[in-house]
Amino acid sequence: MTPPTPSTKPVLRDTIIPFRAGDGFDCNLVHVQGDQPPAKGPVLLVHGAGVRANIFRAPTAANLVDVLIASGFDVWLENWRASIDLTPNLWTLDQAAVHDHPLAVRTVCERTGTSELKAIIHCQGSTSFTMSVVAGLVPEVKTVISNAVSLHPIIPAFSRFKITYATPLLRLVTDYLNPQWGLRAPTWTAKLVNLLVRLTHWECSNPVCKEVSFTYGSGRPALWRHENLDEATHEWLKWEFAQVPLTFFAQMKRCVECGHLVSVSGFKELPADFIGQPPATDARFAFFAGENNLCFLPESQVKTYRYFDQQRRNYHSLYTLAGYGHLDVFMGANAARDVFPLMLAELDKVA
Repeated sequence: MTPPTPSTKPVLRDTIIPFRAGDGFDCNLVHVQGDQPPAKGPVLLVHGAGVRANIFRAPTAANLVDVLIASGFDVWLENWRASIDLTPNLWTLDQAAVHDHPLAVRTVCERTGTSELKAIIHCQGSTSFTMSVVAGLVPEVKTVISNAVSLHPIIPAFSRFKITYATPLLRLVTDYLNPQWGLRAPTWTAKLVNLLVRLTHWECSNPVCKEVSFTYGSGRPALWRHENLDEATHEWLKWEFAQVPLTFFAQMKRCVECGHLVSVSGFKELPADFIGQPPATDARFAFFAGENNLCFLPESQVKTYRYFDQQRRNYHSLYTLAGYGHLDVFMGANAARDVFPLMLAELDKVA
């Protein structure tokens, strides 16, 4: 199946719709519209940590938003509290699961007049949104496409070493890491991290690309394969990464040690152990994993798929993508050919 991609970039209109999370934190939705009314229902796109909703809009010939619009979907992008477009804050996955995603879903439903929607979720947008789904906090969501990680975060050995030993030390001197330090290091901590990155990462000349690899995984680079990115995208990503709080890494450390997601904030809306009981949802999941992912190993998604498949046989789907890593699933020059048709097929499935 080949996705409908226009020969020229479509002219799209963005409408920013603010919403207040359950605890009062200010988030927003970006409603993206083409020149034709959508023929299909709403799809909510949820970004990962330390980026923003714009991460789905790489300057490729046809990015995911272009393809969804061309396919007739009503596209909504969520800037949740991890977004670099919002006020920096010491967030946890629990806060996003309880306060952000349910309000985003409710806002889309109210704005569109629909009672159901579908979601495409990535990385920590995926973990936190999956927490919302399995806890029964977003019953309106019926189809979920999850990339990279969901219930079972499994990371490379060197990443485990970093999150176990480096994170506690860094928390003594800073609340955040920031790949923008590759462009400007304003503090002694930033300068020290920048020096360490320059000494250990020599895979390219893009300083933010190298800082991203230091921050989020193992490998040179960690979140994509350079051969999958065109030059314009490699330059563009320089402005798409910024602050990420160490509170997140502290929670992820606990999840990695347990082998699955655990809540840390004591919210009554969330189970302490997310695999200790059946998911409180009838949503269908399609799990995607790049075979070369050096942030979260593909086994992360395989393990979660097996868990969901045990709950309801032959209902969910799993895709392992040869030649892809973490974010190049969305940003890759050939993602519109290799990846997006699979996602469109899942979105178009009838339950």
